[in-house]
Amino acid sequence: MALSVQDVHFGYGAAPVLQGLSTGELPRGSLAALVGPNGSGKSTLFRCAAGLLRARSGRVSLDGNDLSGLSARERARKVFYLSQDTEARVALSVFDIILLARKSLHRGFALSASPEDVRAVEAVIEELGLAPFASRDIGTLSGGQRQLAAIGQALVREPDALLLDEPTSALDVRRQLDVMATIRAATRRRGIVTVVAIHDLSLAARFADHILVMNQGRIAQAGEPDKVLAHPAVSETYAVGVHLERSARGTLLVEPYIQVH
Repeated sequence: MALSVQDVHFGYGAAPVLQGLSTGELPRGSLAALVGPNGSGKSTLFRCAAGLLRARSGRVSLDGNDLSGLSARERARKVFYLSQDTEARVALSVFDIILLARKSLHRGFALSASPEDVRAVEAVIEELGLAPFASRDIGTLSGGQRQLAAIGQALVREPDALLLDEPTSALDVRRQLDVMATIRAATRRRGIVTVVAIHDLSLAARFADHILVMNQGRIAQAGEPDKVLAHPAVSETYAVGVHLERSARGTLLVEPYIQVH
């Protein structure tokens, strides 16, 4: 029971972006961190996996089933991609924007919400700790609160796989920890597959069950955080040295450093 990307090729015009990319199996209930430098193809991989871009070749499967035969609506229900752009552009409450996301599951956007929809929204708001802000205008919230509301919009659709593109990039340290902990807990509780594109290797090491190192359109290394981050592929990908150690609490700490020759 897993999400898998196998030998995917994609390019814009004649310029290749993904070149025979394979992730291996990412099991349900697990959080994978997708790391790599800017321009390595992380967002493109997410869009291909979600069906927003059509790969030239290769296969994306969920629980052993090829997703290519699904309609756009069916595929979006199974694999949901949340982009970096979560800027609030509407004057609606947190409850309302999550409810709208829920109603988008229904063909034609039903005018009234069903009791089941309302219960689903209330459950997600409670799950993400958004109850104190449910009636607040989304534009009045902090960056971390808006990010959680965006994740709520994704979870209320009840996807089987969730692809999050840099959900912590604009947050302070406390909010980064809060958001990543919430994502990991929701992933395990719901039994879904979550892949998070992230630049901070320490956050990846702390919260991810698996790390995928992406470089030049391929997965250069994949596996458990302590093994992957110790691999030379990480230093080669980022052109830095990487020092690992365990804190007194057992947390894996990652210290990148510039190698002087």
